[in-house]
Amino acid sequence: MLLVDSENGLYLLLISVHGLMRGHSNELGRDSDTGGQIKYVLELATALASHSQVDRVDILTRSVIDAKIGPDYAQPQEQISDKAFIIRLPCGPRRYLRKEVLWPYLDSFADQALKHIRQVGRIPDIIHSHYADAGYVGNRLSSLLNTPLVFTGHSLGHVKRQRLMAQGVKSENIENQYHISQRIEAEDQVLDNAALVIASTAQEVDEQYSLYDNYQPDRMVVIPPGIDLDRFYPPRRGRFMPPIYGQISRFLTDPDKPMVLALSRADPRKNIATLVRAYAENPQLRELANLVIIAGNRDELASMEKGPRRVLTELMVMIDRYDLYGCIAYPKRHEPEEVPYLYRLAAKSKGLFVNPALTEPFGLTLLEAAASGLPIIATEDGGPRDIIHYCKNGVLIDPMDADRLGEILVEALTDKRQWTRWSKAGIAGTKRHFSWDGHVTKYLKAITRVINKSRKGKKPSIASKSRLPISDRILVCDIDNTLIGDRDALTALLSQLRGIEDHIGFGVATGRRIESAREVLKKWSVPAPDFFITAVGTEIHYGRKLIQDVTWKRHIQHQWEPDDVLHAMKNITGLRLQPRREQREFKISYFIDPEKAPTINGIIRHIRKQKLHVNVVYSHGTYLDILPVRASKGAALRYIADKWGIAVEHILVAGDSGNDEEMLSGETLGVVVGNHSPELEKLRNRERIHFATGEYAWGIIEGIEYYDFLGSFRGKQQTELV
Repeated sequence: MLLVDSENGLYLLLISVHGLMRGHSNELGRDSDTGGQIKYVLELATALASHSQVDRVDILTRSVIDAKIGPDYAQPQEQISDKAFIIRLPCGPRRYLRKEVLWPYLDSFADQALKHIRQVGRIPDIIHSHYADAGYVGNRLSSLLNTPLVFTGHSLGHVKRQRLMAQGVKSENIENQYHISQRIEAEDQVLDNAALVIASTAQEVDEQYSLYDNYQPDRMVVIPPGIDLDRFYPPRRGRFMPPIYGQISRFLTDPDKPMVLALSRADPRKNIATLVRAYAENPQLRELANLVIIAGNRDELASMEKGPRRVLTELMVMIDRYDLYGCIAYPKRHEPEEVPYLYRLAAKSKGLFVNPALTEPFGLTLLEAAASGLPIIATEDGGPRDIIHYCKNGVLIDPMDADRLGEILVEALTDKRQWTRWSKAGIAGTKRHFSWDGHVTKYLKAITRVINKSRKGKKPSIASKSRLPISDRILVCDIDNTLIGDRDALTALLSQLRGIEDHIGFGVATGRRIESAREVLKKWSVPAPDFFITAVGTEIHYGRKLIQDVTWKRHIQHQWEPDDVLHAMKNITGLRLQPRREQREFKISYFIDPEKAPTINGIIRHIRKQKLHVNVVYSHGTYLDILPVRASKGAALRYIADKWGIAVEHILVAGDSGNDEEMLSGETLGVVVGNHSPELEKLRNRERIHFATGEYAWGIIEGIEYYDFLGSFRGKQQTELV
């Protein structure tokens, strides 16, 4: 039984970063990034949203603002059905980019996704990533939100590299053009973390995913894509001449011949040239049928990208070499709405659909043709094997054997009884095995098991699941001498926090390194917080898996020159470097003897004279930390507030020492515990800072009560919750 709120139903988040996606007139085949994956994700979202068990489906994709493409791809949100939406998020430069160059911007995409989830006000029940780039994003979101991750690869890096090398492409060229190592590493990571991998074929599981170090077949399930049977169906009786017929017939001397139809983007892997050669070099086939090549849309060859331009140039050269004028059609443009008509035209003519691709992970066009009553001839790989196995509506071929392909096409066109059997079997097979209703039923059954497993046996705690996307306030505590130090006080505080609602988050901010912080919290039996701010604000980690915030890391590295800092501090008396384990990438830590060392202001002036830009933090009269100029516990806290959409004035901060000063100051609700260090006395009588009489966690409890933080949330300045 599904363990979800029956009133709300499931919230499903689909991620498909690259390409061009919109809810109407999709430009499938426009380039190598806008193909079958786009179509599958859109149709999956629409089909899922129509199910009574589902409340909302969001597709997260990249926003593109580019004069070279339509304005639809810049719209932040597009509703594609009653419960399904396309959400377009900023990711790197505004212009359209091919997927291989998007990797540096994916962390930003993940941050934008978190903001969207907060706007929705609900953590998704499942995150389903499509392709390696979305897998990288999904990995981060899944870990941050403690939400199960589902992955569909669509095509895999290991397989692509093998095939390119088999074609003679040098490994360094593959790396430079496709960033293949980064892609494979992302795929391996997502296979390690995904609760479920959905594949289209058994071959994909057995032969493709098995190439990976983290191959785990017990987490994989085969669910073939569905097909929209309301769009793809066989031709009716009577005359049938849709507008696209005119676009095709103008190429042909005898347009009434059977059509050998191929429909794909202009990509070398689609192997269009072998089909043209098979047709051109078989006189009987040329006499029997016309060849119709639909290879995406184009204006001028000169303005196309290099890959498609090369494919289409080769096509034109072959047409001229074999003098195919009058028996081959290759229209420049077609609309997505015209694709079903193409299949029905070919079926009406008693023709065939051919997919000669070098490799075919699935092949949605084969299902579309089958549902339209058009027999198929397809490459012996991946999806075609399964489709023909279930539908029994055609034959598999070696995509490199042009002579045999020509012979098979002649045999299929001349055996009228077999053609009729194949046509009927394809129609029946798609209805039986490849409907969207059937796909959604299997899909929901599979993810229900994943959701239930992820929730099974979870004990209530203050952070069993991240609350940050739905929090309207956060409690943030320093660890040493604030959260810990008095076990009775800590027990009382934790007891109070266990009863809080999901809209109140919990975090810690400490000078300790992350390993030490987690160890001491475990020792004191403090449940894992929603986030850690550690190393005096230079590092941020989230959740039980301690996912590091790499965007914060990039932010604080500005003007950070640690070697120059060490050199500048080398001869200052009264300073001694702390042990190596306390030094971090963005933190240089010293013990300081106040009686021997210069004043803190003197040290700061000395560093500035060296033209260095740093933040100097003094605490407990003993410790001196040199940080990047952008780093501090207070800056990290405000970064988190902005990232997760939480007002700073809705954050209660408890601390005891100088490295807490920036967190306590400003618009936060500050609490200074009774056992605080002398350096915080200067904050006394400041507005929005409460000096508690209670020590350690008793002081935190006092502050919570003072501000009524768990109730109506009032303080020295009344704050109304949004």
